[in-house]
Amino acid sequence: MAKEKVILSYSGGLDTTVIIPWLKENYDYDVIAVCVDVGQQDDWAKIKERALKTGASACYVVDAREEYITDYIWPALKADCVYEDSYLLGTSTARPLIGKILVEYARQEGACAICHGATGKGNDQVRFELAIKAFAPDLRVIAAWRDPLWNMDSREAEIRFLEERGLEVPMKKDQSYSRDENIWHLSHEGLELEKTENEPNWKHMLQHVTVPEEAAEEGETVRIDFERGIPVAVNGKKMGALELMLEVNRIGSRNGVGLADICENRCVGMKSRGVYETPGGTILYTAHRMLDQLCLDRDTYHFKQHVSLRMAELIYDGKFFTRLMDACRAFVDVTEETVTGWVQLRLYKGSVRGAGSHSEYSLYNENIASFTTGDLYDHKDAQGFITLFGLPLKVRAMMEQRTGQGQAVLESKSLKKRPTE
Repeated sequence: MAKEKVILSYSGGLDTTVIIPWLKENYDYDVIAVCVDVGQQDDWAKIKERALKTGASACYVVDAREEYITDYIWPALKADCVYEDSYLLGTSTARPLIGKILVEYARQEGACAICHGATGKGNDQVRFELAIKAFAPDLRVIAAWRDPLWNMDSREAEIRFLEERGLEVPMKKDQSYSRDENIWHLSHEGLELEKTENEPNWKHMLQHVTVPEEAAEEGETVRIDFERGIPVAVNGKKMGALELMLEVNRIGSRNGVGLADICENRCVGMKSRGVYETPGGTILYTAHRMLDQLCLDRDTYHFKQHVSLRMAELIYDGKFFTRLMDACRAFVDVTEETVTGWVQLRLYKGSVRGAGSHSEYSLYNENIASFTTGDLYDHKDAQGFITLFGLPLKVRAMMEQRTGQGQAVLESKSLKKRPTE
């Protein structure tokens, strides 16, 4: 009788490399490893070989880079989704897609379960499992780190597990940061970062972004073109999504752009510290925000800020495949219908600043905005506006003077005596 099958989300890293023999030792399943390439720059042939050597009956590699960019990164970028002011949702945007692909393979292979290596303390367990629930509520989920048969409590214990079985350890012990990489970012957790008092060991840690102090003295200017909120060209050259992301990553990395050291609130209730490298993403977010400011009216821009915050929370919490997310995305799509144009940025040793922008749909009108009086704006019109806009303040102040209470009374304690000499 054929064994039941389990789909393992396999990265080739320490956790999932340990899980293959662990599953075979503790469960009577055929283990099918599924690798989802969202831009990790890994040697997939070697990783596939490792999966098979450690006991997987099959290993599939899916190139999902383009899909990840167009269907997950671009929606977050268009909405200007930022979690807790700094995190550009690198890991968060990739997990829903990976979860969906795991379900697709589970259906194709007739598997009864999906296994992942996310720890019981992290956000990723939530993101994977919510994606699986959205498409396959009938499938069993095996979360190794939460399983009662799992007896390893650290990365050092996992390394020993592999060494005791004569299996390859896919990392050096002094480089055992917990990392997640895709085409949007690279995250680092663990080691010295677990003490908030420590400065990150930048030179030891960083793998893509140049330490800002060591970036070129001359800096660099970059221009990004957008169509309906989506980046389509770099420095005047039209590019597909994948080529464009690779190019802005190269530009940002060599200029030290895109580093963030964050102590964030995980959705499971604890704080965690991570360092993120998001070079291209930082460039695109900065440019897109400038174009939004040029093309969106005040009410729309301000309401979009609320939607952006809520969407960032939804993505961070793994709720990508929800009706609320669909509704938020529909709103953002409408706001971006006229966000077409270009933005130029100046990059210098980790900093990014605006260097001009243009759009045919710009709502900026020089004739109105200029300090030189134009024929579209009469300064005298402001008097009536201020009278009505400030009417509630005036009415309240008049009441306070009448009752002798409040900040507007003649001897108000809110008003200080100032020097007259």
